[in-house]
Parts: sequence; structure tokens; C-alpha cells
Amino acid sequence: MSTHADGDTTLAALAHASALVAAFFGPLLFLLLADEDDTLVRENAKNALNFQIILFIATMIAAVLVLAFVGILLLPILGVIDVILVIIGTVKASNGEIYAYPLTPDIV
Repeated sequence: MSTHADGDTTLAALAHASALVAAFFGPLLFLLLADEDDTLVRENAKNALNFQIILFIATMIAAVLVLAFVGILLLPILGVIDVILVIIGTVKASNGEIYAYPLTPDIV
């Protein structure tokens, strides 16, 4: 899902892209540094942070499942899903859209 909003598209895109380098710390930093009236950056940073938290939980579950040899397959799949969805979010945010990751609840 995506909706259009006014704001700094560069910072909104970087809020998503920073997750590839700094996991949930990147989106958290952009959420804290965003202006109160910049809904584009704030909403994109919140959505990116929510997705990274869910991905972290899924990675921890997959790491435990490595003992049952199921996690060996899940860990690379989670990595590919992360990269693909973050790139999609970055492109959508650079176009001025608020990108909501699929199957991600609002935690923050």
C-alpha cells in the first residue's frame, strides 16, 4: 500500500535504504531526526522501522530453527526478502509515496 504525501523525498528514501546498512538503527535515526510536520519522512521511517523489527524477530526464530536444519533455508530467504522490499520502499519513497511493507503490523 502506498499513499502520496508532501515532504523531503530524499530523506524518506534514505530512511528505507539505511536499513540495508544499519538494520533498525537507520530508520530509527531518521524517525528521530525528521521534522514534526514532515509526514512523508516520519511515516516512511516508521514503516521501515516496523518492518526491520519484524524481520529481526523472524531472523531470531530462523536462527533457532537452524538446529532443526529448517533455518538454514529460512535465513537466506529472509535476506533476499529484506533487500527486495527495502529497494521497493526506497523507490516508492523517492517518488513521494508512503510505502507500507506487506504483512507488517504497526509497532512504532
